[in-house]
Order: sequence, then structure tokens, then C-alpha cells
Amino acid sequence: MFILNDILTPLQKVFSSTNLGRERGHWFTYTILAFIIPFTTSISSNVFRCINTLFGLNVNRRRFYTFMASNKLPWDRLWHTVWNMIPDPLSDGRLLVALDDFINPKTGRKIFGCSHIFDHAAKANQSKYPWAQNVVLVGLLKRIKGRWACLPLAHRFYLPKKALEAKRENMKIFGKESLFQTKLDQAVEMLIQLAHHFVGVPMTVVCDSWFGNNGLFKPLRKHLGASVHLLSRLRSNTVLYTMPPNGKSKKRGRPRKYGNRLGSCAEMAAGFISHASIHRVFLYGKYRDVTAFSRTVMLKTLKCPVRVVWVFRKTQWVALFSTDMDLSVEQIIEYYGARWKIESGFKEIKQDIGSSKSQTRNAHAVINHINFSIMAVAITWIYATRLENIPERRHKVKGRNSFAFSDLRHIIAKAALSDDFNLVCNKKQKLPRKSFVDALLRMVG
Repeated sequence: MFILNDILTPLQKVFSSTNLGRERGHWFTYTILAFIIPFTTSISSNVFRCINTLFGLNVNRRRFYTFMASNKLPWDRLWHTVWNMIPDPLSDGRLLVALDDFINPKTGRKIFGCSHIFDHAAKANQSKYPWAQNVVLVGLLKRIKGRWACLPLAHRFYLPKKALEAKRENMKIFGKESLFQTKLDQAVEMLIQLAHHFVGVPMTVVCDSWFGNNGLFKPLRKHLGASVHLLSRLRSNTVLYTMPPNGKSKKRGRPRKYGNRLGSCAEMAAGFISHASIHRVFLYGKYRDVTAFSRTVMLKTLKCPVRVVWVFRKTQWVALFSTDMDLSVEQIIEYYGARWKIESGFKEIKQDIGSSKSQTRNAHAVINHINFSIMAVAITWIYATRLENIPERRHKVKGRNSFAFSDLRHIIAKAALSDDFNLVCNKKQKLPRKSFVDALLRMVG
């Protein structure tokens, strides 16, 4: 209960001290809680019902929907406040950041940001170009109570160039010009913003092979210098080279930047499998024995030396690389394995919180809803870091001992619906509670 009060009070203080500002701050905190509580999917009507029924606030329907579509919510300052609330954000002395994008399927044709987006994970019975929003997201990878988690920190809507050039109505934001940015440009912009907030801290960006190239690395190094590093996966046909020879060459011209050609990543994997050794790595929730081999090589795609780690499984292999030479083999494998938590984070945002169920069309309403959904996930994990004890897993699954995101939501729901929380957060008025709240929570559980 007091953890919730400590988290929500700074968010309320972001709003202005006027009567309208205080009211918005009050509504904002209860709206965030309504997104977190496992009442039902967080479409606007359900959030309104949760605020009125569970919390007992007498909120006018029209004013609430106006609030949810407002362009006056200070999201930039709210997100900076959330970043400041993360206790000990570093992992082994570095800011470990995951980068990826996801699609949010929708139904309505006039929903802001929607277009036919390619879905590389589409199944055989699904469309490869669903009508959906495309969101680029950056999250903090952090070990919380013995397990890895991804705390969303920033996001951007990717608006396709063709849709902007066609001047489609669902690409326009009232009072603001929509400019085209590539996903890499958006990622660079968010990462630079984070680097400026966490000043003087080295940053390691963990991403898949689509983002792990010079289109991301070059502008980051240009703006942030050598304090930023990349950890990603190599494609099987990527050609590797030895380090350039030391000393002056007798040949005319500039010194060589690359050594001899070693071969493709796949060719080298076949030659190194017999030299691989066993490493003990904390991977996917427990310590595992991983067969791996590492070597320092030159990459022409990044124009710099990298440390490549080949991870061998029974019938397959994966090649990971890092521009940070100080990382050990175990750290490279563990950090890239933790990258999967951003994929789990997409499920938390879209299905658990219910962002994919919302059909709001207005641009500001869509932007506010996705911000509420993503911030609700971040606050839930921040709440977990401040718990004294490790939460117990409510639904036991074979091979999984760590707690789940849903367990945290139930703990927060119990705290938010307690009378003590009501007294602390509403000192001037006692909010009425419905008698069926406890029965409803049991039904939801």
C-alpha cells in the first residue's frame, strides 16, 4: 500500500497546482491503477467502469472520455518521473537496453496509425499484412527478484511513408505535423534521450539482427561516443575478417583496416564446433550448461572489431556479437537471452493489459491509451523491485518457478483496493466501496 503511494504521488505532482491540474493528477493515478488491476481488458469503457465501481469515484462519463482523449497530459515529464523511480537501473555497471518493434492489430479502418503492416510471425491461417499499428519500443532489461524483466521506457508509432504521402486521415494528429521517420531513426532518437537522462552511464543496446547494424550503431556512436555498445545476432552469411596487421606496411597507400578473410559465419561455425567449451550461464530462469566458442574479428558492416560468440545446440547454432570487448562469453549469452523479455513485454502490453482490444480512433486518444498501457507495465515492474519478499507463483507451471506478471497485478490490486490505501490517497474524502468487490476479485482470480 505504501509502495503504491510512493510511486503514484510523484506522478500526481507532475500536473499543475491548479484545481484542474490536481483533478487531472488524481484521475491519472486511478486510471493507471485501473489499467493494472486484472478487472478486464483495458478498453476505455472498462477503465471507466473500474474507476466508478471498484474505486468508488463519481466520475462523469463525458468528462472521463474527454480526459482520455486530451492533448494536455504531460507524457514527457511523466516518463522522466518513471525513469527516476527505477531503483538501481544498471546491470553490471551498464544500462542494458532492449530494442524491438511490435504490431498492434486493430479492426476499425479510421484508427490512428493503422496500415497494412508485414507480420513476419504470421501463421499459415493468418494474413501476412494485417491491419495494425506498428510501435517501436525501448525497454530496460533488469533482474528483479531473481528473474529478468523488461521495463518499457519509451516508444514511437511508426507511420509508413506511403501512408503519409497519401495524406490518409488516420495518419494525422490534430495540431501537429506528422513527419516520416524510419524505425532506426526513431530508435536512435529514443536511445539518445535515455542516454541524456542517465548521464555518464555506459549503455549496451540488445537487439535482433534487423536493428543490429550500422544504421543504428553509426548515429549512436556519432552522438554518444564510445560509451554506447551493441549486442546482437549475426546472419549466417555475414563475412568475418581477422584483425588488421600491426606495424607499418612496406606497401604504398593507407594501412589496411581489415585483415584476411576468414569466411562466412556459417563456415566458421562448422570449423569451431570441435573447439567449443562448456560455459555455465543463467539463461531463461535457471543456470544451464551452454556449449560456445568465441573469437575477436572485424566486421565490415560495423567497421569495427567485435567479439563473436558461437552458441552450439544439438542440431543448430547461433552467432552473437558484441562491440564491448569487456563482456565475457557468459554475459553475452545471458544478456542476449534476456532480450526475449521484451517479447514477453509485448504480450503484457497487448494481451494482459489489453492494448490490442482498444478501438479508439482519435489520434490523441490512441496515443494516451498506448502510453497508459505501457506505463502500467513499467509501474508494475517498479512495484516488484520494491517488494521485500519474492512473490509466489499463483499458477504452478512445470519448469517455471519464478513469479509471473499476472502475480504482480493481483498483489497491486489487493493493495489498491484496501481501505488503508483509500485513507492514505484520499485523506479529505472517504470513497465508497461496493460490497461485491471482494467477490469480484475472487471471480477474476
